[in-house]
Amino acid sequence: MNRPPYPPAQREDIVDDLHGHQVADPYRWLEDRAGGDTEAWLAAQEQLFQERIGGLPGRERLRERLTELLSAGSVGPPVWRGDWCFYTRRGADQEHPVLYTAGPDGGERVLIDPMALDPAGTTTLDGWQPDKEGRRLAYKISKGGDEESLLYVMDVATGERVEGPIDRGRYSAAAWLPGGEAYYYVRRLPPGAVPAGEEQYHRRVYLHRVGTDPETDDVLIFGDGLDKTNYYGVGVSRDGRWLTISASQGTAPRNDLWIADLHASAPEAPALRVVQEGVDAGTSLHVGRDGRAYIFTDRGAPRSRLCVADPADPAYENWRDLVPEDPEAVLTDYAILDGVLLAGWTRHAISEITVHDLATGERTGTVPLPGLGTIGGLVERPEGGHEAWFAYTDNVTPTRVLRYDARTGEAGTWATAPGTVDVPEIESRQVTYTSYDGTEVRMLVLSRPGATGPRPAILYGYGGFNISLTPAYSASILAWVEAGGVYAVANLRGGSEEGEEWHRAGMRENKQNVFDDFHAAAEKLIADGLTTPARLAISGGSNGGLLVGAALTQRPDLYRAVVCSAPLLDMVRYERFGLGQTWNDEYGTAADPEEFGWLLGYSPYHRVRKGVAYPAVLFTVFDSDTRVDPLHARKMCAALQHATSGDAPILLRNEAEVGHDARSVSRTVGLMTDTLSFMGAQTGLF
Repeated sequence: MNRPPYPPAQREDIVDDLHGHQVADPYRWLEDRAGGDTEAWLAAQEQLFQERIGGLPGRERLRERLTELLSAGSVGPPVWRGDWCFYTRRGADQEHPVLYTAGPDGGERVLIDPMALDPAGTTTLDGWQPDKEGRRLAYKISKGGDEESLLYVMDVATGERVEGPIDRGRYSAAAWLPGGEAYYYVRRLPPGAVPAGEEQYHRRVYLHRVGTDPETDDVLIFGDGLDKTNYYGVGVSRDGRWLTISASQGTAPRNDLWIADLHASAPEAPALRVVQEGVDAGTSLHVGRDGRAYIFTDRGAPRSRLCVADPADPAYENWRDLVPEDPEAVLTDYAILDGVLLAGWTRHAISEITVHDLATGERTGTVPLPGLGTIGGLVERPEGGHEAWFAYTDNVTPTRVLRYDARTGEAGTWATAPGTVDVPEIESRQVTYTSYDGTEVRMLVLSRPGATGPRPAILYGYGGFNISLTPAYSASILAWVEAGGVYAVANLRGGSEEGEEWHRAGMRENKQNVFDDFHAAAEKLIADGLTTPARLAISGGSNGGLLVGAALTQRPDLYRAVVCSAPLLDMVRYERFGLGQTWNDEYGTAADPEEFGWLLGYSPYHRVRKGVAYPAVLFTVFDSDTRVDPLHARKMCAALQHATSGDAPILLRNEAEVGHDARSVSRTVGLMTDTLSFMGAQTGLF
């Protein structure tokens, strides 16, 4: 055997009695990132990783090709304020998207370039929102991947900062009042005002006036006394009359919703009235320029519908369907033009746009799309008009922005990704297969045209939090397929590909359905002669890291290699770390005996068994990850290295100064090179 020399890791005799279960946790000491033993263990794991990864074949050519494919760059749909628009674009040689503004003369100016703020490339632009007149811009940046967004306000004409930073504004949007002098936003309470360990929770909605001290002058609007894990959304109608506030407990697929008439009550003391409260449904409300309340909801419609009502009396019994639920497609977005409504859909993970009469909702046509792909960011001018803009991508098309003209019924290109790239020819097909309980599941399979016989393959999945996996341009997929591999993306239960019922069929007590769907996808690829267990790798991140962690412990015989990125793996203690308490509606809580049983039943860390020949595993984690603590991967890596009876390597890649999500292009290339070369070496592609 060629078993790697794994770094020593002490196994402690820690056993918790939880609801009558004896639960061992021998690597709890690895939860302490700052501990000297953990630091030494990480240093030894880094040395092992570099020794094993550095000499893998084809790495430099792979790095070059990934860089080429990512040089396509990116472009985002515009946000309009009068004749001025705001949009992001990343050029072929840029590390991060840059925020621009452009006027009616076509000239553009840079507003925010993350590399100008931080030449090291570790600063990211997390969000931005111009005021209603386009004169001021609220924006958020974070450093080192921690996602602890700092909020600033800029004068758009001069580019100068008007105020900031304001901290504790993570995941907050700015809902501007007309005039650009004040906005509603969401901010956490200061650390001293909350119990120790709960600093990531306890959000409130405030009214802030530009130039005042947020610590002393902000007006508390909403959230006092409500659940500590609540997330809040705020919005103000274009005319400044209507304020909406939504509240959801963590990432629960339901929310409460209120509305206030700011013409009848002061912005500092809005008279909020209930639109929806205590209802098991997700609902949002936007008051259009025509004065109607547009209500997007899955209440009574798991695939969602669009209703209208009078914002002065938005009780449920007054909602009227404008775009009713479709029996097959999922409503995802809408835009309001002059006399015309556009509705965005996904039908089995493929996007569509339909055209409707704005007054009656009657369907009058469709918007032509370039292919079978994904749309996003369906937007219109706030003042109305006949135009709409949206992003489009598919498996071979870098994101472009299309413009739809309701007068002609045509959609043309408004902006393309700025780089030029030679994209390989690939064949994509959607496959339907049967999961273990008889449920039909869909999977997108990509390969070179005409390729036959079993080949190295990657199976990717997510299966959670109502998130869809839809066709998109991906340098890693293209590089793998171009080299002769198969890449499959499974639309597992837990996602939103088939609506909210599909999501709920893969959450809480139904979580095993997700893993079963994934195993069945692997077996389908094998049965169709596309790959074999010895040539099949699996990959997933975050909740998808939990997915592949469960897959490798439940079916170690089915997979040859695993890339497990930023994963949740200790499901008994996940609520104690990162943002874990906001996810217990998705997974369940270990504090409840029944729900603890669900979690322990599949928790990957607790399913590791001594003497099993586990697949090759590469854990990729990020030191600044404040969503999913890297401790999950550290503990699981130590457990697998101790337990496995085989010689397939169990490795850990730990990266500093990056977090759970956004990163520079060069960092992305480095990560892709390591993960693809690892899977390629294990499956025989490289």
